Amino acid sequence: MGSTGQLGRRTTEAGAAVAAARAGDEAAFAALAERYRRELHVHCYRMLGSFEDAEDLVQETFLRAWRKRASFLGRSSFRAWLYRIATNASLDALERRPRTALSHGAVPVAEVPWLQPYPDELLEETASDAAGPEAEVVAKETIELAFIAAIQHLPPRQRAVLVARDVLGWSAAESASLLDVSVAAANSALQRARATLGERLPRRRLEWSSGSEPSDEERLLLERYVDASERNDAAAMVALLREDALFAMPPSWEWWRGREAVVASWVRGGFGSDSWGRLRLVPTRANGRPAFANYRRRPGEPEYRAMALDVLRIEEGLVAEVVAFGPEVFAAFGLPPALLS
Repeated sequence: MGSTGQLGRRTTEAGAAVAAARAGDEAAFAALAERYRRELHVHCYRMLGSFEDAEDLVQETFLRAWRKRASFLGRSSFRAWLYRIATNASLDALERRPRTALSHGAVPVAEVPWLQPYPDELLEETASDAAGPEAEVVAKETIELAFIAAIQHLPPRQRAVLVARDVLGWSAAESASLLDVSVAAANSALQRARATLGERLPRRRLEWSSGSEPSDEERLLLERYVDASERNDAAAMVALLREDALFAMPPSWEWWRGREAVVASWVRGGFGSDSWGRLRLVPTRANGRPAFANYRRRPGEPEYRAMALDVLRIEEGLVAEVVAFGPEVFAAFGLPPALLS
């Protein structure tokens, strides 16, 4: 009886808060909406592939929700209502985005110039706030860079249906209502989206290790990666990569396959020479993977300055993929622009 009574009180309190928000109480509305800010941010990030764009879209979602607050009639949860608004705001943003011709190659992370990483620390905040089915919003396999990049190849409405069905766990009817189409049309869009993903995602992706903490073997590999980087040792870096390793660096369209080719591209950029300078690496995590913030000190300079954030994928005891992002992403990870030592 006690738990039933508590549930009843919470339901009554939630109903009162919704009523106050609909009546124009800004504080009540903010209290309702803010609890979903982080998971809505993840949702918009999946839709757009950009951390910065997702920030703007969450603000747009709250603004639209406030303006439309009287239209919330309680037929669905307040959370679901916000997701509908966020999805439509994302679709509008995608319509405004310049259409870039994406190729049909095998390296989606190199074909999405607006791709940005997502800090694990913020994903963990979302997971701690979610419960039960809502925890699916941070499912590891749907936040990996490979997945985020691959769904950017989907037409916007197919993308929305796929995220609604396969990430949020919405029903076919709910997904159809989201886009104001028939259930048959929504199911058809979902089938096409899944087929495209089957072509775009790496074939062995399901065999990759989960986004959990690294094993002792992986931890040792990461320590060797830091050591080789900070010693400017190109040969040691080759030994740490898989033979078929991939390197990409959005927004550049260039990418390299094969450990010799990958490290050769770094050497051409100056890595390995004293005149290039020295690196300091700061560990972090992004999209469920280990990552390192690279700081470079050029000869004669007093500090190490932000250079790039490397997101790594480890497979069978070696580094299988390095996706590097520019210093503009450091702020999202709470990383400073420079280090003194």
